[in-house]
Amino acid sequence: MSNIKLYIIAFFLIFSCSNNNDNEIFNQPKSFTFVACEGNFGASNGSVYMINELGEVSSINEIGDVVQSLEVHNNKLFVIVNNSHKIIAYDITENGLSLPGIEVSTEGSSPREMVIVNNNLYFTNWNSNDVKVLNLFNYTVSELVSFEGKPESIIYDNENLFVGIQLNNDYSDSNKMFKINLSNNEVEEEYEIGYGPTSILKSSTDIFVANTYYDQNFNAFFSTSRLDLMTGETTINNYGEGVVCGGSVLKLNNDIYRSYDGGIVMLDNELNFINDTKIGNEEPSQVYSSEIINDKVYFGITNFTDINLVKIYNLDNELESTIEVGLFPGDFAYWEEQQ
Repeated sequence: MSNIKLYIIAFFLIFSCSNNNDNEIFNQPKSFTFVACEGNFGASNGSVYMINELGEVSSINEIGDVVQSLEVHNNKLFVIVNNSHKIIAYDITENGLSLPGIEVSTEGSSPREMVIVNNNLYFTNWNSNDVKVLNLFNYTVSELVSFEGKPESIIYDNENLFVGIQLNNDYSDSNKMFKINLSNNEVEEEYEIGYGPTSILKSSTDIFVANTYYDQNFNAFFSTSRLDLMTGETTINNYGEGVVCGGSVLKLNNDIYRSYDGGIVMLDNELNFINDTKIGNEEPSQVYSSEIINDKVYFGITNFTDINLVKIYNLDNELESTIEVGLFPGDFAYWEEQQ
């Protein structure tokens, strides 16, 4: 347990702002949307913002260097802090997060994304080029599988992990994805899924991939890929030059959407954009992240200086809410009180 840092203070909630009164305690909300606000690289000003069902906002601040990703499991929120090389576990209560939480060091691994299966948290790492596993009973960390390259995206389906390798060890773009069988913790399949996978999503027997990649002059290009798990065949639609920050693939009502042109847009069978399905009307260069929660589309918006917002659209493409948050809102997680 030497990797665990337990603090003395417990069950103390810090509120930085509210839509009504800065110090007002929430009126027993039944749900929270959590927002990972990365903060400046090399600083410790990463934060987690909380939005309750009434639209009230609070935050916990200064939790580390680059708040990378979030995951809710039962009544806990797990937070990966990339450049501080740690995972923080917070209890979720009707009043928000109980502080200070439990910190687990990843020993300089540069953790990125995670998925929770039963009582294990699997997470990708750039410095150590591997997937590690955090045991949620005793909070110990061990290596699961190592790679030649830097794994980023990770999902779970039917006793398997699927892991996208975003970069090679020399930081050139990778086009690999691996399937790990959790019954024996071994890599069973290797796939080519297009260069620069930033987000992966499984739907039926297909895996969809959002890709962003670069040429030798650092010009950015983006594409979407689809892997047919039954045949092993990959379809790639290269859209050309341009950057979609936080490029993601999302599922809405059994349809696949990709972040594009200041919003998200449905894809057809050839992975072309169906433009009249677009949700979101933002400046494309400011869309940093996107997520679908309870049939609402959440966008993390930033200009990398003084604009840092969450914007929420309904399925009729109507902007319902704009919320000020911390620097660089990059990931979302949702918790609802169990009855």
